[in-house]
Amino acid sequence: MDNPLAPPEAELHSLHLPETALSRTIDRFVCWVGEFASLLWTALMLVIVVQVVARYAFGQGSIMMEELQWHLYAIGFILGLSFTEVKERNVRIDVLAEKFAPRTRQWIELFGLAALLLPFTLVVIWFAIPFFWSSFTLNEVSAAPGGLPYRWVLKSFIVSAFALLALVALGRLTRVLAALTAQRAAARH
Repeated sequence: MDNPLAPPEAELHSLHLPETALSRTIDRFVCWVGEFASLLWTALMLVIVVQVVARYAFGQGSIMMEELQWHLYAIGFILGLSFTEVKERNVRIDVLAEKFAPRTRQWIELFGLAALLLPFTLVVIWFAIPFFWSSFTLNEVSAAPGGLPYRWVLKSFIVSAFALLALVALGRLTRVLAALTAQRAAARH
């Protein structure tokens, strides 16, 4: 029989880190963006229902509606990356890490954030800005007849989503550093 007072399985494996003022501010903002992005899933479902009814009840398909579906899906997914990281709902490989001491896990987290996630987000932003800007200056539209205009709007979300992810990485980095600093101070006393 399960112990009702035992923490959920996810909490047993999570890395508890203290909040910092910066991480709290970033997390609050990203959660607000995540809540907004979650509304896109409702809009996506409505667009799909309208498209299906139009196609099968009235024999009217629409390239614009099909493109709108994948645009909404792409925006919702890419904005959800940072929200997922804040809520620690991302996929982690804890097979080895769950056996490590908390301090070792914190050092692994520090390395992952500083050497992998943060540089990756900055590289994506670096290449996404000209990608977006080119689309904006050309006023890029869909190549499909009857497709959506303003393709640059979709491409702008690459920049903004990875900027949010970089902010989240920075906020989490401050939390890891605070945990490591607190442990070092406690070890001295």
